[in-house]
Amino acid sequence: QLIPLIGFISVGLGSAVLYLLRLALYSPDISWDRKNNPEPWNKLSPTDQYKFLAVSTDYKNLKKDRPNF
Repeated sequence: QLIPLIGFISVGLGSAVLYLLRLALYSPDISWDRKNNPEPWNKLSPTDQYKFLAVSTDYKNLKKDRPNF
């Protein structure tokens, strides 16, 4: 009776670790290399999807509405 419980706990912990790794590696808010890329959020184009789940936003059709710095 403990085998399914251990399996569900393992799947839950594995999912949490994978999600945290995804946030740490692909999030524009985190800068691992401050010398070469101190502000990674400025290099995002309007068509980059940076949210995990976008319910109503289609990022392919967005136009740039901010200036280049």
